Amino acid sequence: MSMQNKPQMVEAVMFFSERGGICKEMLFPEFEALLDGVVNMPEFADQQMRVAFVLINPRLLIKSAVFFYLDFDENGAPDTGWNIPLQHLAERAGRGPDLGAGPIRLACRSQCPVSWHQMHLWDPSLAPGQNDLVLLRDVVKRNLLGLLIEDDASQALAPERLQMASEDKWYAADPAQESADKAAEQAAEKVDQEQRQKAAQLIKQQRLRIASLSQQHEEELAKLKLLNDEQSKNLQAQIHGLHQALRQQEELNSSLKAQLAAQAASIQTSREEMTEQLRTLERQGRSESDLVRAQLESELQAKIASAVVEYKEQIAIRDVELAYRKEQDSQLLQEIERLKRERNELAGQSGDQILERLAKLGVVFVVYHPGAGHLTIALQDIARYQDNPMAYVSAKCFVSEEQYRQWLGHYQQPSCEAKLPSGERCAIPIDRIDTPSRFTLGDSNCCARHKASSRLRTVS
Repeated sequence: MSMQNKPQMVEAVMFFSERGGICKEMLFPEFEALLDGVVNMPEFADQQMRVAFVLINPRLLIKSAVFFYLDFDENGAPDTGWNIPLQHLAERAGRGPDLGAGPIRLACRSQCPVSWHQMHLWDPSLAPGQNDLVLLRDVVKRNLLGLLIEDDASQALAPERLQMASEDKWYAADPAQESADKAAEQAAEKVDQEQRQKAAQLIKQQRLRIASLSQQHEEELAKLKLLNDEQSKNLQAQIHGLHQALRQQEELNSSLKAQLAAQAASIQTSREEMTEQLRTLERQGRSESDLVRAQLESELQAKIASAVVEYKEQIAIRDVELAYRKEQDSQLLQEIERLKRERNELAGQSGDQILERLAKLGVVFVVYHPGAGHLTIALQDIARYQDNPMAYVSAKCFVSEEQYRQWLGHYQQPSCEAKLPSGERCAIPIDRIDTPSRFTLGDSNCCARHKASSRLRTVS
């Protein structure tokens, strides 16, 4: 008999998107694997996500909830320094709204059992139509995580747990009246108890919402106060800078005024001195102009004499350079004449004379051709070989020049040269004929099939 899996309490983690919905659900072991770096979440890269840790009973009802922040780096890996004890906070948290299984245990920024973790938590929205707790309740009910559910039949009391009243109380003196009174009393107590529970739950929810709004208002007030202080400091700094600039400008203006007064006095003094000098110059002008003119003429004559001497020296240097170049030109002309004579002497020696001189020195002229091998060419046959090397070689092989050319094509590429009906060459590899005299056109350059057909055509 195999053991069946029984429904039990389950820990899960829900990720809230910026638009307000839930974009990711996972079981707590998957969340631990994410924290351990086993997997990453690239879709959350470089974001601070709002996350909720929930404890779910077998009837898909939430028992506890912890709302916290989780930062991801640019690769989608969670913050390595994150260390919030979610299970501990869920156990120690205060009461919250009833989501179907009695008041839940709720840990958030405005209701945190451990004060130093408060800054890492966030308050869920409880506004109508945007209630994050109702959103969590509905998502858990959809059971996208595939949790095991406890049947409603199992909620019924087992027979052994039922208590039976004593036999003398089975019948009442007035059964109808007593049962009616008891039913009315129980109904009134039940209605009263439900009203009290609803009122207590509503008060608790309103208190939580008031605490959340108070926390938000305090944070906004602190931010505004900090912004106001910074703006005040900036304005004070600007005012101080403007005062200092104004003081410096005033000092600069006074300094400039003093400088202008001093310059005006100096200009007046200079004007008076210049007027006196002009008068003096007018008296001495004629005599001084004559002296200056004479001095300028003497200086001009001296400069002209110096320039003439300098140009004469440059002309002498150019004459020496011209004489040196003439000598070089005559040497170059002599060298050109010598080279012309050597060229004419070399041109007078013909090619035949050069070959005869090489033959007398023991030089032998050897060439290689396929089919003939290495041939030694006599001096008297060199001209004939140069005119037609192919005819010379075919004569050495005792065949005609045409047969040697045909054999040479077969030797370089031994394949069947017969034409197929399609017009293409047969090109089947055949045995190579090494000697030109043994080569027969139409037989040596064909495969066995085309040799036979050639013979048949010949016989017919």
